[in-house]
Amino acid sequence: MLTNKEIKFKEKLIRFEDKVVNIYEKGLIRGPIHLSGNNEDNLIKIFRKIKKEDWVFSNWRNHYHALLHHIPENWLMKKIKAGKSMSINSKKYKFYSSSIVGGNLPIALGVAIALKKKKIKNKVWVFLGEMTYETGTFHECFKYSKNFKLP
Repeated sequence: MLTNKEIKFKEKLIRFEDKVVNIYEKGLIRGPIHLSGNNEDNLIKIFRKIKKEDWVFSNWRNHYHALLHHIPENWLMKKIKAGKSMSINSKKYKFYSSSIVGGNLPIALGVAIALKKKKIKNKVWVFLGEMTYETGTFHECFKYSKNFKLP
């Protein structure tokens, strides 16, 4: 169950996506978009565990992940309007997304290896879809991260 604060944040997420749709329909976004609707509750619950200092790796459906990871709305909207909706990336916000199926997995694995080697306690969170889950890249990266107990 969501708290009152989380319910308000859920409404904020939905309003943000509605705003993206309105701007897109006016022809003011110079690239493709992929919306995140209808999974707000589950994502909010998952992000209870994700710290601001953790890395988040997402896919083409990343707006909610970005907002839940404390990326400012104005910064995110600027990227979306510039045609970067499906590839929001920021070292500052420890956020990386890719519209290439499985493309972010080896990068996420590399970040996790670096964190472990440097003995940094942050974690790497990877969001993916069923298409990525079916790839050999996923299984290799998952197996490696599990065998070497990566964060």
